[in-house]
Amino acid sequence: QVQLEESGGGLVQAGGSLRLSCAASGFNFKIYPMGWFRQAPGKEREFVAGISWNGGSTSYADSVKGRFTISRDNSKSTVYLQLNSLKPEDTAVYYCGAHRQRFYGGSLFGQDGMQYWGKGTLVTVSS
Repeated sequence: QVQLEESGGGLVQAGGSLRLSCAASGFNFKIYPMGWFRQAPGKEREFVAGISWNGGSTSYADSVKGRFTISRDNSKSTVYLQLNSLKPEDTAVYYCGAHRQRFYGGSLFGQDGMQYWGKGTLVTVSS
C-alpha cells in the first residue's frame, strides 16, 4: 500500500521557518522524482518545488525561490521542504507527491504528472 505522510506543519510568525517532511512507503521511492505543492484557501493547488529522482535537479515556483529548499534522503525514503522567511501568503495546506515517471531527470511538474499524493500538512503564517 502506497503511503505519503507529510509532517512538520504548524503556526509560525512571519519571517520564521519550518521544515516539512514527507515519508514514503509502498513504492520504490529512490527512482521517482518528488514534488511539493500547496493549496491556499479559495485557490487552486499550485506547484511549489520539485526534485529529480537522484536529487540532481531541483525547481521552484518563483514565489518561493530563494526562501524554500527541497531535498531528499533516499536512504530514508523521505523528501523535505525547508521553508524560510515565511510570509502570510505562504499559508496553505502543503502536499507532497510522487511523479509518474521513474528515473525522470526533470524537477518541474504539473499536478497531472503526479501519481501519488499525501494528505497534506497545514502551514499557517501569522503577520
